[in-house]
Amino acid sequence: MIELKNVSKWYGPVQVLNGCTTRITKGEVVVVCGPSGSGKSTLIKTINALEPVQQGEIWVDGIAVHDPATDLPKLRSRVGMVFQHFELFPHLSVTENLTLAQIKVLGRSPEQAHAHGLKYLDRVGLMAHKDKFPGQLSGGQQQRVAIARALSMDPIVMLFDEPTSALDPEMVGEVLDVMIDLAKEGMTMMVVTHEMGFARKVSDRVIFMDVGGRILEDCSKDDFFNHPEARQPRTKEFLAKILAH
Repeated sequence: MIELKNVSKWYGPVQVLNGCTTRITKGEVVVVCGPSGSGKSTLIKTINALEPVQQGEIWVDGIAVHDPATDLPKLRSRVGMVFQHFELFPHLSVTENLTLAQIKVLGRSPEQAHAHGLKYLDRVGLMAHKDKFPGQLSGGQQQRVAIARALSMDPIVMLFDEPTSALDPEMVGEVLDVMIDLAKEGMTMMVVTHEMGFARKVSDRVIFMDVGGRILEDCSKDDFFNHPEARQPRTKEFLAKILAH
């Protein structure tokens, strides 16, 4: 479903991704973790070309993201993206947030978009809030609306960029619960997160990145968490710090 081959990126003289190569198959849930500044968010944003790359190849469902001829808006309409800070339109109601892109990008009728959007709003447990504005919702509720909005576009893959890091601790669970349900239903997901409990519970694989934008580990969650002796020294150090608490 997703393939990256030797992907590298620089911001001026600073290299933020260094020869990143990985593959994600249909229905896999892959967690990307590592210290701040290791390029995790940049990596995930290259998959739908929100971040262009200078070297390497990226494929999504057989479409070459790195090819200048690729229709990126069309590709992005099939790749759901959930950001750290929700990115809802504050001046639109929840229902309008759910329907706008369906109408503008997918060409659905307002009636179709409305029915489809509310189906996913109900699925994230927020039907009672359909006429509210984002500012009237908690952070956790806003993030669940953002997930419903992404799902209403019928994506082939979902990308999550630290979806819980801007939330109060009490609200993290309600967002992770929605993501756990998605994973159980077979959605292909790539999740940048610091939530190691989620990684342990839901992921099929864990990618660990380190400063300089290199992938140090790309292995099953069992290997990652339960066989630290086989990991790189930097990974052991990371795991020792996060799993001690």
